[in-house]
Amino acid sequence: MSKKKCLAIILILSFVLFPMTVLAFDLGVRALYWFPSFDGDVKVDEANIIGTIIDLENDLGIDDESFPCLEAFLGIGKHHCSLSYTNIDYSGIKTISKNMVFKGENYSISSLVDSSIEYLMIDFQYQYDFLDLENILAGFSIGSVIQLKYLDGDIRLKSSGIREQEDFTLPIPMLGLNLHIGILSDLLEARLRGVGVSYSGDMLYELVAEVSWTPFPFLDIYGGYKKFVIDIDEDDVVLDYDMSGPYIAVAVGF
Repeated sequence: MSKKKCLAIILILSFVLFPMTVLAFDLGVRALYWFPSFDGDVKVDEANIIGTIIDLENDLGIDDESFPCLEAFLGIGKHHCSLSYTNIDYSGIKTISKNMVFKGENYSISSLVDSSIEYLMIDFQYQYDFLDLENILAGFSIGSVIQLKYLDGDIRLKSSGIREQEDFTLPIPMLGLNLHIGILSDLLEARLRGVGVSYSGDMLYELVAEVSWTPFPFLDIYGGYKKFVIDIDEDDVVLDYDMSGPYIAVAVGF
């Protein structure tokens, strides 16, 4: 066989056997349910009136809640994008045991206070796999991550004759890394992702660890743990809290 024919066969086999490595395509949706514990403080000033640091759980009686999340994802080769939507809604009602100042208003001791913190959380994420060894053993890759987290919501405190609300809108860019390990090729996989940002004394970060199982083609079942921490002081509003806990998810992809 001539060298030209050998070269032609090698090129043809390369295009037949390895196209998905170069142009792997992934498209789908994922439904997730998160069971986080909740702990944190809030402080809202008004003009020259300094607000009280309020413990959301102990002072206002806000309890843990669980939340659904919807996500759409797209991947082409080493490029991956996702867009997720979560509606966070906490509320509590409690007879307070200390005087509190919130947005210039005084809530006196022994008042019954109805409170809530509610916001929409939208995450857009782009990932580029700069190290991709998916064809070695069960697979291994590391990707750089750019994530934009958008928070839009309000904090409300209501008592007899007093009702105050503070709105907030926070677009926050974050950077991080994603580690993917194939435990059993195409059946069991593990991922670890961390993103965050820190500036001018403010800090926000998110950590996610998960394992996915693929019992059938196009179907993935996930179990994981997610931690979200925010510590910011913007426009007379201080938010310092974390949400962390397990989640389960199901994804359908092509």
